Amino acid sequence: MVFDATDKKLLEFLQTDSKQTNKALSNKLNLSVTAVYERIKKLEKEGFVNKYVALVNKEQVDKSFVAFCHIKLIQHTQDYVMKFEKEVANLSEVLECYHISGDYDYLLKVIVKDMVAFREFMVKKLTSINHIGSTHSMFVINEVKHTTAIGF
Repeated sequence: MVFDATDKKLLEFLQTDSKQTNKALSNKLNLSVTAVYERIKKLEKEGFVNKYVALVNKEQVDKSFVAFCHIKLIQHTQDYVMKFEKEVANLSEVLECYHISGDYDYLLKVIVKDMVAFREFMVKKLTSINHIGSTHSMFVINEVKHTTAIGF
């Protein structure tokens, strides 16, 4: 598949607002509605677009406390890694989980109501996962930039 400048522009528009009509996109790109439709289908089929989602305002749903947690496992065996990843993937409070290099093994982005809810999450859920050696948490004071859009 050829991935050209028009495809990049189309992806930028879709990342900004995926509910735009093909007609609106066709006007922005100077293409026919059919051409836009076909490009979108091609981008979806080739895996450039994984899915479409609604971004929820965390304050409106009373989940505005954001923390980043570093996790260190007690051992780095395949079994421990796989079990940890499986269990953390099932925690609804964890929005993102990355296996990282450096002093810690994982970085989690956690979202809850407040500090009380975060403590409950740590005590009842996170630290109940076997094989965690240590944790280190940091709390967001102010969100300076947050985007889901990948730039081209």
